[in-house]
Amino acid sequence: MNLNWIQLIFQTETVSAANQMDVGGLILAAGPVVKLVLIILVLMSIISWSIIFSKMMVLRSASKKSQRFLNLYRASGNFGNLYSSTRHIGGPIAELFRAGYSEIIKIRKVSNSNSKTEQSKGNPDEILAELGVVDLVERELKRSMSNEVAKLEKSLTFLATTGSTAPFIGLFGTVWGIMTSFIGLAGGEGVPTLQVVAPGIAEALIATAIGLAAAIPAAVAYNYFGSQVRKIDIEMDNFSAEFLNVVERYLKKS
Repeated sequence: MNLNWIQLIFQTETVSAANQMDVGGLILAAGPVVKLVLIILVLMSIISWSIIFSKMMVLRSASKKSQRFLNLYRASGNFGNLYSSTRHIGGPIAELFRAGYSEIIKIRKVSNSNSKTEQSKGNPDEILAELGVVDLVERELKRSMSNEVAKLEKSLTFLATTGSTAPFIGLFGTVWGIMTSFIGLAGGEGVPTLQVVAPGIAEALIATAIGLAAAIPAAVAYNYFGSQVRKIDIEMDNFSAEFLNVVERYLKKS
């Protein structure tokens, strides 16, 4: 009885090793079209995984930097000091703040030069209000938000493309391989058997398997990264509204 179990274990290991060798052999024995499909799918998978790892680090860094800036923003009472001290932080929300505050500085310079040219004795803050500073700052914030979101979404299109097209590319390789196998069978002699048909079909199905292996991680990563980008976008939108409220209150007091 023990001998039977030992023989069964060794037979199973031998079959597994043979199956692994058969997979490699089937790929090498595949036709030129199927091989081309496999090469395309492998390249798509490699590029997708490189994007996944790099995008994971970029989004994690953006989230940490934004949280660090928000902590400084809530603890600071002076935008000028905050603007000077956050140059090294980076991150979407910090860049958003710097864009909005830079626009305020530009408008102030324009209003001051206009007041000197016209020899006006009016308050520069009144001139800012007349220029519609809130609208100008809001426009700059929206432009900065669009740029930051575009940076975060960079390369995600490739993941979406891989997730949606890789299964169909693999299916094309499978259909082509099966079609080629049956054409070969039709031209052969004798009655086709399972042993004759199986290698060709298995060779063709490898393309579908690799297509799914490339598509599934890409689709999952695209959905996850998309949700993370939307989360940061909402945080930027909330900060933009809060920043504009502060600017508007300042103008009303002045």
